[in-house]
Amino acid sequence: MDDQLKQSALDFHEFPVPGKIQVSPTKPLATQRDLALAYSPGVAAPCLEIEKDPLKAYKYTARGNLVAVISNGTAVLGLGNIGALAGKPVMEGKGVLFKKFAGIDVFDIEVDFGRLNSTRTNLLKSSLRSNRPSAASTSKTLKRQNVSILNRNCASG
Repeated sequence: MDDQLKQSALDFHEFPVPGKIQVSPTKPLATQRDLALAYSPGVAAPCLEIEKDPLKAYKYTARGNLVAVISNGTAVLGLGNIGALAGKPVMEGKGVLFKKFAGIDVFDIEVDFGRLNSTRTNLLKSSLRSNRPSAASTSKTLKRQNVSILNRNCASG
């Protein structure tokens, strides 16, 4: 990369605000009441509705239009193992592509595990396992719930 392109790229990432992404609220947050509805105590209402019916997460949260771009920095876009923090500009770049071309919001998450040796890798793998249902069983359950909702909507509508 020539010096001019390098400096242009660094300036692009630094100015007028560092980075390429930001979080913007979708609600006004102009009054104390707005803040109470957005956080405590108001946030309890959608939490409890989602607890009763997980599909309501799509109604009350950004879940339906949000993805995570996660990296530990070990295989970054043509740069190799540069580490989680050094890979952040690439993850932000992926995020802006999702937003620009698909309208999807992104949180980039860089996870620094340090040097992974076999002991840490095995420990990490075991910590990622849980007693939660498998993705396949969750998918089947959601499909059944979606069919049930569709049937109810068709019958009532």
